Amino acid sequence: MKIARFSHDGTLAYGILDEDEREWVVLAGDPMYAGFDTTGERVKVTDATLLAPVLPRSKVVAIGKNYRDHAAEMGGEAPEAPLMFLKPNTAVIGPNDAIVLPPQSERVEHEGELAVVIGRIAKDVSAANALDYVFGYTAANDVTARDLQRADGQWARAKGFDTFCPLGPVIETEFDAASATIETTVNGEVRQSGNVSDLVHGIPELVEYAASVWTLLPGDVILTGTPAGVGPLVAGDRVDVSISGIGSLSNPVRAKG
Repeated sequence: MKIARFSHDGTLAYGILDEDEREWVVLAGDPMYAGFDTTGERVKVTDATLLAPVLPRSKVVAIGKNYRDHAAEMGGEAPEAPLMFLKPNTAVIGPNDAIVLPPQSERVEHEGELAVVIGRIAKDVSAANALDYVFGYTAANDVTARDLQRADGQWARAKGFDTFCPLGPVIETEFDAASATIETTVNGEVRQSGNVSDLVHGIPELVEYAASVWTLLPGDVILTGTPAGVGPLVAGDRVDVSISGIGSLSNPVRAKG
């Protein structure tokens, strides 16, 4: 089931994509809190403007070097335990929103990733039942100011600028991670291509690990890591992160100002 958050005629709504993929069946409220009651209204897909499908209530938990090929291209090996960091929820934007290049950086890069959306309060859960706390999945771009990441020695500034966490286009509640592929293109050129099954630390383990540190709240997001092929973005680019079974998250890139 694909769930979207969108605007239509000046109003914000949540909807479920119908079987023909032509209309959104409008929900009575945020399904994470209000369930899946419908209003009886339908909105054509072509008439809706998609927004970030979720606005994290407290945090975006991100995982570094969780594909071996990406760890190698960054000059090391994948860590034995998940390498976690946080991105602020103010970094979140939706489909077709612009990634804004900060003047502090001369090297901003894309990192296409699968994102896990938490649906229930989770604290000290086990990997065996971790998926019970997952609402669904979406695509993400862990945009990174690579030069600042290297200069700072920690990642908060480099990965935390406004617009540095595109999410979308939808939340898929019935996602098969074992067979999913992930691809990032810039201006139509393939930069990253991988399989979600190649994650070093799988989704249940990531939920367990994150929930052992923080209480995960409904709407929190876990970014699961990026495959090899990260590369630069410049003003005028358009970057697309496509995940089979979910769809394509597309964002233009522009300079600040």
